[in-house]
Amino acid sequence: MCETIPKVLTERRGHILIVTINRPEAKNAMNKAAAEAMNAAMDLLDNDDNLFIGVVTGADGNFSTGADLKALASGERPITEDRGGFGVFRRPPRKPLIAAVEGYAVGGGMELCLSCDLVVAARNSRMGLPEVRHSVCATGGGLFRLPRRMPYHIAMELALSGEAREAGFYHQHGLVNRLAEPGDALNEAIRLAEGLLANAPLALAASKEIMQRSFDWTEEDAWTRQQPIAARAFESEDRREGLAAFAEKRKPVWKGR
Repeated sequence: MCETIPKVLTERRGHILIVTINRPEAKNAMNKAAAEAMNAAMDLLDNDDNLFIGVVTGADGNFSTGADLKALASGERPITEDRGGFGVFRRPPRKPLIAAVEGYAVGGGMELCLSCDLVVAARNSRMGLPEVRHSVCATGGGLFRLPRRMPYHIAMELALSGEAREAGFYHQHGLVNRLAEPGDALNEAIRLAEGLLANAPLALAASKEIMQRSFDWTEEDAWTRQQPIAARAFESEDRREGLAAFAEKRKPVWKGR
């Protein structure tokens, strides 16, 4: 009977897509079915012009404890051909994605946070990369994304020690954007998303893409390589709406095109 229960739930809230990992019996550890469902949710976010921002969270008080070890033992890997591990690691959505963390976000759960653009975490939640304690490496992006998000030596200590730290530690070092009271991480993430919705969705997506790609650009290259990406916003219908709204002293009505 449990096989019929969706492994990932999606809910539209205006222009926001809420994506919930729904395996509470396994502390939201990811198996193949959950990864495929996450991949589908990310496709929905990218392909629907009425969705501007995504929020990822976990059911029943945990974000995700990583890969399902029982599934791994049976030879099943939580990877999709399209987006990679957990259905998101290798190719996150082009639109902004916010993690709303309660409980544990460890191993692949931490790497899921690192696949997001913003992180909201409950004060008592814990995050870390414990893979070295099991003689494996965090190959879901953790080892190269973490030192891009926080100081190198702090990231190295986390990777080599395998320790889980409370959200306040990550907030102090810039990885967590906002702290929430326990049980309120999703609500705080939605408030953050709603604040971003005041801005044009094409400009949000383009700004995200330029920032991410610029890691590999020289400053000289960046002046020209950003232009075709930014042009999607500059040449859009929403750009004309933004100018009209400013002139008419009203809030713009974004269409995502």
